[in-house]
Amino acid sequence: MARLSDPITILKGIGPTKAKQFAQLNIFTLEDLICHFPRGYEDRTRLVPIEKLEVDTPACFKAMVMNTPRTAHIRKGLDITKVTVADATGRLNLTFFNQKFTTEQLQYGREYIFYGAVSGDFIGYSMTSPVFEAVDSPPLTTRRVLPIYPLTAGLSNASVLKAVRQALAICDAPAEIIPDAVRVEYGILPADRAYQAIHEPASMQEAEMAKRRLIFEEFFVFSAGLSLMRAKRATKKTTPYATTDLTPFYGALPFTLTGAQTRAILEIAADLQRGAPMNRLVQGDVGSGKTMVAAAAAYLAIQNGHQAAMMAPTEILAEQHYASLSKLLTPLGISVCLLTGSMTPKNKTLTRDSIASGQAQLIVGTHALVSDSTVFADLGLVITDEQHRFGVGQRSALAGKGSDPHLLVMSATPIPRTLALLMYGDLDVSILDELPPGREPVDTFLVDESYRARINNFIRKQVAEGHQCYVVCPAVAENDNLDLKAAEVWAETLQQTVFPDLRVGLLHGQMKGAEKDAIMSAFAAGQTDVLVATTVIEVGVDVPNATLMVVEDADRFGLSQLHQLRGRVGRGKAKSYCILTSHNKNNETLQRLRALCKTTDGFKIAEEDLRLRGPGDFFGSRQSGLPVFRVANLSCDLATLKAAQQASARWIDTAGTADTPEANALRARIAQLFARSEGTMN
Repeated sequence: MARLSDPITILKGIGPTKAKQFAQLNIFTLEDLICHFPRGYEDRTRLVPIEKLEVDTPACFKAMVMNTPRTAHIRKGLDITKVTVADATGRLNLTFFNQKFTTEQLQYGREYIFYGAVSGDFIGYSMTSPVFEAVDSPPLTTRRVLPIYPLTAGLSNASVLKAVRQALAICDAPAEIIPDAVRVEYGILPADRAYQAIHEPASMQEAEMAKRRLIFEEFFVFSAGLSLMRAKRATKKTTPYATTDLTPFYGALPFTLTGAQTRAILEIAADLQRGAPMNRLVQGDVGSGKTMVAAAAAYLAIQNGHQAAMMAPTEILAEQHYASLSKLLTPLGISVCLLTGSMTPKNKTLTRDSIASGQAQLIVGTHALVSDSTVFADLGLVITDEQHRFGVGQRSALAGKGSDPHLLVMSATPIPRTLALLMYGDLDVSILDELPPGREPVDTFLVDESYRARINNFIRKQVAEGHQCYVVCPAVAENDNLDLKAAEVWAETLQQTVFPDLRVGLLHGQMKGAEKDAIMSAFAAGQTDVLVATTVIEVGVDVPNATLMVVEDADRFGLSQLHQLRGRVGRGKAKSYCILTSHNKNNETLQRLRALCKTTDGFKIAEEDLRLRGPGDFFGSRQSGLPVFRVANLSCDLATLKAAQQASARWIDTAGTADTPEANALRARIAQLFARSEGTMN
């Protein structure tokens, strides 16, 4: 027997070239291959009489070859083979392109099983290039439920299936990790049967049973992993904070906190007095006041003799936090410093010296905070902003700078509770569901290209009133295959043709970090009237003077992403607007976009986005923080998720530390899943 860890090159027919093709699908070992699950199935078990075949509907049928196949050479590179087949209900003409071998394989007078779709018009019906097998041959492509795999260039479905079949024949399936009692309670297939049936099901029902087992398994592993993290955290002890008096902090605020902010701060204060490291997520819409909640937490840490560090995903956001926190906390006698990668070596050295000595009490920075050169005197609180932009490893790296410091993570991306359970299942959650007084909702409109002149006039009107505008495009450069507004071309058009008298800027993700920061800083300083950008501005600097957001080809974005973009305006006292443009006439697409025009509640929008698009597109094409699931789909498998979470929680309570083959296999799978997830986060 082979081992799951053996390379796929031990299989017949897989040499260096084929191995490179499989590598494009991240398949390197027999385990990778066995865990490369079908994306769907074709039920080819039912045989249909020729007279019952439906146009453009693939089906299996049994028929006899009525003449000798004939091949005609039409031109170089094109041969056409034709043959007629029949059953008791009718006849059908078959045509094969560049498949001359059919003249030998299809023999006059013999019966075969065919699979394909008929096409036809007033002249008659025919079928092009069906697959076929002799009636007495093994059912490889007909008379079976055929798995359909994700593929890449050079790999056919047949070649993947052939390789999978070989792998299943020479090695055992991955180890059983779901306890017998759990499998019995939830009607879950054993591992060996499930891994066999997912690839070679005897029926569609068995395929569904296998899929349900593997979905349950993925959720069970991930939920158990989160439970183990929680259990491990519960064993850690810290000295409870001696004081949680925030009276001076509240007195320094130039405004009154919302009820949601106050509630979150009280939850944090309770965590800090518990005697165990805090792990809390503060989640709220753009402008809900998360920074002030973080400031309160930092104040308490510093009042209790510790340092606090806040890590932001970009330098410009770090600088913004530094400016606002310095203004608030410096009068309270707290030393706030900034540490970013672009600082001069001399300034970085001076800053790091003050951090190491403990002179710096609140340190705001970027990834420079986790470098080996940064040493803290007594790091008691770690704060990460825009948490979905960091991987678990980066969060842990900063926490590793202290001795089990308290952890506070913040996200301005409203996340449905289902998704939050998976992304942040190891954290306690505080929700900021109120906006500070004076924040007006942003009026949102959906228009098509016929409104272009009015849009341009409105942009000019906003600038004339002393305000600034964003214009967001879905692409950086033009693409002949996609009819989309490209930021580079559109910025040039606006500057040279539409607004030659205005200051038009360009910002996109392919620019270098320093260049992006300089462009955004210029916009924040009022040196640019109209900023044409990609979604690189989705999370960015606060520009209160920006009052208009125009999103081109808005149908190309998810609702949550559009809501984040809309959150870039409406941050000042002036009335703000968001205009979504789309020439897409699809009714479902228009309904989705109109939903955004009707509400500014980010959590309602997030739930709708998850329902419509699923988690794969929730934050764009690259997920940060989400587990990598091979089978499970959060938008479809919620009932299975809840069942797996309940089962894993009970397992942790009863056998989480057991030294058994089953428990050890589960812990190994948990480590494997988290390692695979982390590989996509950074």
